[in-house]
Amino acid sequence: EPTVRTELMEQIPPIAIFLQESRPKFPTAFFEYLMPIVVRYLTDVNNQVRKAGQEALLILLEQDLVAQSDIENKVCPILLDLSAPDSDDEYKVEAVNIICKMASMLSRTTVEHMLLPRFCELCSDGKLFQVRKICAANFGDICNAVGQEATERLLIPKFFELCSDSVWGMRKACAECFMAVSYTTSPEVRRSKLSPLFISLISDTCRWVRQAAFQSLGPFISTFANPSSAGLYIREDGTLSIRPSTQDVNSNSCQPSNNITLIASSTNAT
Repeated sequence: EPTVRTELMEQIPPIAIFLQESRPKFPTAFFEYLMPIVVRYLTDVNNQVRKAGQEALLILLEQDLVAQSDIENKVCPILLDLSAPDSDDEYKVEAVNIICKMASMLSRTTVEHMLLPRFCELCSDGKLFQVRKICAANFGDICNAVGQEATERLLIPKFFELCSDSVWGMRKACAECFMAVSYTTSPEVRRSKLSPLFISLISDTCRWVRQAAFQSLGPFISTFANPSSAGLYIREDGTLSIRPSTQDVNSNSCQPSNNITLIASSTNAT
């Protein structure tokens, strides 16, 4: 019954955590028994079971419970098979999605050598626009996972393709992640390549693309600032933030009184 397999998948992460905490007693139980089940359920015939397996896998990766050898020898090969050009459409969409989600949890070497070539292929998938849209929406995360050199050499050409895609939703997704892509590149690439590309998005024929580009304009401009002097940095969730300077921290004690003064002034004015 698919419901039984789904329920089983939901129990795998807590069992794995227990085994990890009790490793002297169960040194190989997870790798011998549980991990093969998770890998097998990624190709289950029932989509709910596959979804449960994917969620379980991501939790295991986030908790750093999967050995590097299992990632490279068991997980990645399955995902590469599922995302192959001749794979079933539904399986391919799911595989692309999980590849993008797990990229930030793996080592840079693993992502660059095992997953990046397939990701670049999927960015040009002419059969399924859903596949290209997932790639576009997660493009910034992939750039961050592989670093500047691989981004400029392999990903930027694909980003240009997606930014000129015939489907406006693709161009909108690119506009939304533009800051994350720009942050991973060198100042010269930002100036000579990404700036003209951004102008094309902000001048797009589709109103939704232009709106997304205008919303990303400030964050994109911020990537041209010197991080050491501007204090700008990218959080783990991909959002832009500012580190407070020492002077700001020291002046925080004055902030409440300033706020009170402003509130009082606005009240009097009313």
